[in-house]
Amino acid sequence: MAAHLKKRVYEEFSKVVQLPQEEAPAKKLRLTKPSKSAALHIDLCKASNPTDALQYLLSFARSSVEAESVEGVVRILLEHYYKEQDNSVRLKIASLIGLFSKTQNFNPESIVDETLNTFNTEKSHQVLAQLLDTLLVIGNQLPESPAVRHRLIEVACKHLSDTYFGVRNKCLQLLGCLGNVDMPLNKDGHGSVSAGIVAPGGVGVSDVQSVISDYFTDQDPRVRTAAIKAMLQMHDRGLKIQQTIYDQACRLLCDDYEQVRSAAVQMVWVLSQLYPESIVPIPLSNEQVRLVDDSFGKISHMVSDGSWVVRVQAAKTLGNMLQVSPQFLEQTLDKKLMSDLRRKRTAHERAKELYTSGEFSSGRKWADDAPKEKVDTSAVNLIASGACGAFVHGLEDEMYEVRNAAVDALSALAQSSVSFAEKCLDFLVDMFNDEIEEVRLQSIHVLRQISTNITLREDQLDTVLAVLEDSSRDIREALHELICFTNVSTKECIQLALLELLKNLTKYPTDRNSVWKCLKFLGSRHPTLVLPLVPELLSTHPYFHTPEPDMDDPAYIAVLVLVFNAAQSCPTMTALFSDHTFRHYTYLRDSLSHLVPPLRLPGRKQAPGVCGIDGSGSVESAHLFLQQSLCRVSTIHNLQDPGAQDLLNFTIRDLQRLGELQAELAGAADFSATYLRCQLLLTKALQEKLWTMAVPLCLKHNAMATAAAKQILEETYKLEFLYSGLENRQVSTIHHVRLQAKALQLVLTARTRRGVEPLISVCEKFLQEVESFQRLFVAELPHLQDSFVGKLLDLSPRLSACKPGELVKILQTTLRQSGFLNLQLPEQIQRASGTIIEPTGESDNPLRFTSGLVVALDIDATLEHVHDPHNTVKVQVLYPDGQSHVIQPKPGDFRSPGPHRHRLITQVYLSHSAWTEACQIEVRLLLAYSSTRLCKAAWRDSSTEGLQPTEGTTEGTIPFGKPVKVFIMPKPARR
Repeated sequence: MAAHLKKRVYEEFSKVVQLPQEEAPAKKLRLTKPSKSAALHIDLCKASNPTDALQYLLSFARSSVEAESVEGVVRILLEHYYKEQDNSVRLKIASLIGLFSKTQNFNPESIVDETLNTFNTEKSHQVLAQLLDTLLVIGNQLPESPAVRHRLIEVACKHLSDTYFGVRNKCLQLLGCLGNVDMPLNKDGHGSVSAGIVAPGGVGVSDVQSVISDYFTDQDPRVRTAAIKAMLQMHDRGLKIQQTIYDQACRLLCDDYEQVRSAAVQMVWVLSQLYPESIVPIPLSNEQVRLVDDSFGKISHMVSDGSWVVRVQAAKTLGNMLQVSPQFLEQTLDKKLMSDLRRKRTAHERAKELYTSGEFSSGRKWADDAPKEKVDTSAVNLIASGACGAFVHGLEDEMYEVRNAAVDALSALAQSSVSFAEKCLDFLVDMFNDEIEEVRLQSIHVLRQISTNITLREDQLDTVLAVLEDSSRDIREALHELICFTNVSTKECIQLALLELLKNLTKYPTDRNSVWKCLKFLGSRHPTLVLPLVPELLSTHPYFHTPEPDMDDPAYIAVLVLVFNAAQSCPTMTALFSDHTFRHYTYLRDSLSHLVPPLRLPGRKQAPGVCGIDGSGSVESAHLFLQQSLCRVSTIHNLQDPGAQDLLNFTIRDLQRLGELQAELAGAADFSATYLRCQLLLTKALQEKLWTMAVPLCLKHNAMATAAAKQILEETYKLEFLYSGLENRQVSTIHHVRLQAKALQLVLTARTRRGVEPLISVCEKFLQEVESFQRLFVAELPHLQDSFVGKLLDLSPRLSACKPGELVKILQTTLRQSGFLNLQLPEQIQRASGTIIEPTGESDNPLRFTSGLVVALDIDATLEHVHDPHNTVKVQVLYPDGQSHVIQPKPGDFRSPGPHRHRLITQVYLSHSAWTEACQIEVRLLLAYSSTRLCKAAWRDSSTEGLQPTEGTTEGTIPFGKPVKVFIMPKPARR
């Protein structure tokens, strides 16, 4: 009882007082990065031998150093530099100083003094060379500091007298990269040259160029080469080299070492371009000649050099000398010296020679005192005898690299001189028989480039056509391209070309399209030569009926292509056609319209495309129609307005038809039609009925809207990656439509799904998309004020703080209220296209092979306006059972016959299990793309240099070009 009362007392009279706790002050954390210099100092102190120190330095070189830490790191390196006795460690330290000097946002001027002090104590030649290389790096990083550069040049001049060739090389390189032509370097009051500049002969010099030119005669060939390259470096920097070094450069052409001669060839060429009209004297003569002609003769002589490297350099350089006189240019094609390049003696000199010799003309023999054509080597003054026939020597060289360089040089010179092109024609035709395929192909390309200035004779054409027997497909197609643009002189040439091309077609049936195209151009260029051959080619007779040829014969089609293209410019030719020829013309005009032109046929209905406005007027009117169509669509302010969808439908139809009729505007028309189709799909998905009904009552409309959003996304990827020539404005418009499609997907996801967690992640991802769009296209935001993105950016503070449900309502309202964003077309826009030439898909004979094994299917396709086809173009094979294989062609399978054109020639290997009957597989071309939130246009913008691509990469493929169906038949294996 007492215990109970005691408990009651404590319960009644005890109370608990809760004191408020004082909040402890928040601790402030300071994040510090570990010091790079301290870590380096600790590592170097731990090194017990030079090998360990080198290992620490090598590992430290692979790590990144911030700009604010570079100066401290360099001071630590220099501290250990003075302590280190091993040359290799000091050399690595000097290399690291130059490496860290190139750190972004670091000013290396703060370490110049410390780096220059190292030269006072350094005795190793290799380390001195590396220190000079470091000074070169520092000087290149300080283009706006002439005082610092002058100090570095003084150090380089001081060490030019070093006995080690590597130090002298680095000094000359530094002078060439940092020195100026007019930089004064005068003697001081003590009689020594300022900064210790002393030439090899002990004479003081006054400028950087004189210092460099004095080392043209250095005893070491590596230093002589470095001196020439230093002078060339000054030329590359835009500094004008003085003409006074021309004689020195010419003497270096006879140097004993090939590196010196090769650099001297380049030096002589530079001077010939700087002073082409200067007059230079001919040695041992009173004659004078232009500097460009004199240098051309000296470089021509180097084509016969003993080193093939020098011969290649000389041949390439000749192709860049376009200002040379015609007589010097033509002399390179004749090994005998031409008369106009000999020094001719006057009549007084000849008479004096006869008088001193005691011989006079007796008059009994006719013209016994006439001048003889005997060449006296002492009389050859204008050009060296070794330079005669330089291109003949180059084209007959044993090294194919020299022959290839000579062919390239002939191409460049022949394009600038019509007379030279006619004279070098025989030499280029002879190169078609070269043993190296690369040389043959290059000579064909060169002759194609100059074909507009020449006309082939029959003997030359016979040599050219003999190459059609070559087994290389590239050679044959290049020759077909050459014949397309070649002029011939007689009808026998046309007959010979047709006969050889038909033989080619019989031997290589896969060349069918190339041969047909060749005959198309051959007929259109020579209509008057084809006219007398028409009765023989078409096998017609004035009195008797001849049998009708087979239209399935590719050779007969080739003859018709030649004749019909010639008839376009020769109206009288159609009178020689028989009745079946007119029927065949109608058939080929429909099936091969790209090879058969429209003709005016007597007594027949006018062929489409003959009458009407000319091509240029047609393009102008089509372009005007395109602009009017886009202006008409731009009047739409809201996609929900009545009649807006009908206007979009009609405009899309018109643009699609315009792209079919005008190939020049196909890219712009298709691009505009695809963009308007995206807007039309978005309009239908945002119809009033879809959003006012309950979700269970409009499931069908939800599915249609989901499919529309998916299709819009696919179309935007086509717009971005299938068209070339887009500017930042068009790319921002495409991303705007893509953002609208993603917003529609988000709204549809919120209407059909239950749960908050998945919706939160989708909303966060969408807000990141909006933020990325704002960052990438900040320059285009003024043009997006009333658009969907513009309204979202106005509500950005509210969007980041609202809940997912509220965000969905805002997006739904903004989508329906956003205005139509007008499309601004760029000046040039092209659509990527691909056409599969082989297989044609016309054969009903299946390709049979044993099941489980593979069979090769040859693919030949042409690609136009495809960027980087080696990485983006793929081949897809679809089997009847739904299997799909995607093949990446090899880089060697692509060829580039012209600008913006590529050719894909590859093989696809097929394999499948046994089938009961033959079925078709589908072969198509795919264009692979990889889209990140940093678009390719934004990467070109300088404002996004510091950005890194974020996650969310979208990769896919876009089909382009018509697919081809091929019959195959996998047979069961025999047991």
